[in-house]
Amino acid sequence: MEQKFCQSCGMPLTEDVLGTNADGSKNENYCMYCYKDGKFLQDCTMEEMIEHCAQFVGAVNEGLEKPITKEEYIGMMKTYFPQLKRWRKTLNVSSDEVMTVNPALAGVKELIAQMADKQPIAYISSVDQDGFPWTKAMLKPRKREGIKTFYFTTNTFSIRVAQYKANPKASIYFCDAEGFKGMMLRGTMEVLTDAASKEMIWRDGDTEYYPGGVTDPNYCVLKFTATDGRFYSDFYPRSFVIE
Repeated sequence: MEQKFCQSCGMPLTEDVLGTNADGSKNENYCMYCYKDGKFLQDCTMEEMIEHCAQFVGAVNEGLEKPITKEEYIGMMKTYFPQLKRWRKTLNVSSDEVMTVNPALAGVKELIAQMADKQPIAYISSVDQDGFPWTKAMLKPRKREGIKTFYFTTNTFSIRVAQYKANPKASIYFCDAEGFKGMMLRGTMEVLTDAASKEMIWRDGDTEYYPGGVTDPNYCVLKFTATDGRFYSDFYPRSFVIE
């Protein structure tokens, strides 16, 4: 079974240490030391929680082959804690109205669009039957609809297509090595083989790859629909959601 961790302090969650909801039922996200009767037991910041957890580095080292220092443990938590539910901060970049209310978000939306349009290579990932990620470099999307939907061309009979048909969970990644920026989008990938979709992104010269033309059975379209993502820019990572 998949190991779960407290979404406040990061400790492994087992049935005997689960926190409780207001009605007394078990809470599947938080431990009993952080959450009880539907409330957090500590009114603290993420940084204060990290300092609190750092005192237990000795217990952490009991399960490690090579012990780590308190400073190393703090560094690890500073990377890991922003991903936990209690501390995770998201930016909704779904509508222009939101951009007007919070101009800072407009930069995020524009950055996604620029990287998708200007970077010649995109990296797409699928999940195999054993749950391992497979990542492949692709030419940039042939078409996009805002910052939510992206279209790629690929071979119908590829392993990638078989994996997406079995498990549509996917991610795409754009990397600006020169500007030291990275953009990851997470969502689902559909495999489209209908005539309208294939004609929509067909280009002159594609017969080099698909001799049979737009009706070539080995030519299909990958449609990626983003739900959320994370980007790294100016030495600062941020998460966002797309609705």
